[in-house]
Amino acid sequence: MVERRRMRGRRVRRAGTPAAVAVLLAALCAGTGSASASVRADFDPATVRKLDAAITKIMKQTGMPGLNIGLWMPGRGVYEKSFGVADKKTGTPMKSDLYTRVGSVTKTFTVTGVLQLVDQGKAGLDDPISRYVSGVPGGDSITLRQLADMRSGLFDYTADEKWLAGVRADPHRTYTPRQLVDIGFSHPPNFKPGAKWEYSNTNTILLGMLIEKVSGQSLDDYLREHVFAPLKLNDTSLPTDSAVPDPHAHGYTNFTPKGTVADATNWNPSWAWAAGGIISGLDDLRRWAPALADGRLLTPETQAERLRTLPVGAVPGASYGLGILDFNGWLGHNGELPGYETIAAQLPAEKATLVVLVNSDIDYRGKNLSSMIGNAVTSIVTPDHLWPAPVAAKAK
Repeated sequence: MVERRRMRGRRVRRAGTPAAVAVLLAALCAGTGSASASVRADFDPATVRKLDAAITKIMKQTGMPGLNIGLWMPGRGVYEKSFGVADKKTGTPMKSDLYTRVGSVTKTFTVTGVLQLVDQGKAGLDDPISRYVSGVPGGDSITLRQLADMRSGLFDYTADEKWLAGVRADPHRTYTPRQLVDIGFSHPPNFKPGAKWEYSNTNTILLGMLIEKVSGQSLDDYLREHVFAPLKLNDTSLPTDSAVPDPHAHGYTNFTPKGTVADATNWNPSWAWAAGGIISGLDDLRRWAPALADGRLLTPETQAERLRTLPVGAVPGASYGLGILDFNGWLGHNGELPGYETIAAQLPAEKATLVVLVNSDIDYRGKNLSSMIGNAVTSIVTPDHLWPAPVAAKAK
């Protein structure tokens, strides 16, 4: 998946890099059946049975605590279900109206904000970032386009081992955007701007800083006014603290000093900010994915620039545009940060929308949970347009 840069000493992917970049009428509860209160399945019975069986198998296999999934395909049906538990301590079942952290799906919103400023003539895709943000190594040669399509060469601050150890030891610490990019700038660039593709959260933090500089608004205010509100995404926000609105799904992670499982729900997401800090839910992401794919908040010319994707090289069938992923025709993004994984994507060829929300980021044998679900679902309903199967990341 193009989302993660692991924050587990052995490898690094978290609001960032490609790993193989991503119910049942009775939901799973700690490995046993528990009735789901949120079920809608209008597909033909045979397809529903296949989807139920595939998802149930993955949940049992991985020990995934909970899952919300929505698949909307005009002319074929709707598959919208909740599985498992939102809170392992209380056994509260997962429900479709719960808030969740969406990780790097945030990048799609941030880059949309930048492209709106481009449409307004307040910034240019081929402007150097040094025009807007000071102190960027080689910033005179790094364009906004290269930041948005992950070709800047800037070191990803989430790959800094000292920083990772600090976040693992104190996940409640607050970071400023400048602190984050300065961590990235303390390392030499990995390559010359434009030379190749490499996922870096540093890129998107810089774009968030640009939005604040050009608009005169905080990033959360800008996104709320210019991106969330026009689409009536009333349950979507970029928080300025660690709180999650109620009701919400608890998120579980093993990104801890000893690798033990912890509840990361109220960990401070300031380290992810413009690259991965947004909170949303199933219904809002259902609205967002098609709006992202069709560019309704942008001019046609700018949307065309956004969709000029280039191969990422890491995953067959995967290419990346301006803050948007193309996985075999699925346009959108995946997301991950401690406790949560997300997929939000649209398949224009079939006007299909897929949203996957998992309340755990604990890999199964090195494989990402949401991508396992995404691959299983698309194998059944869109076999010519697969969400790639996850590949176990190599240990460092």
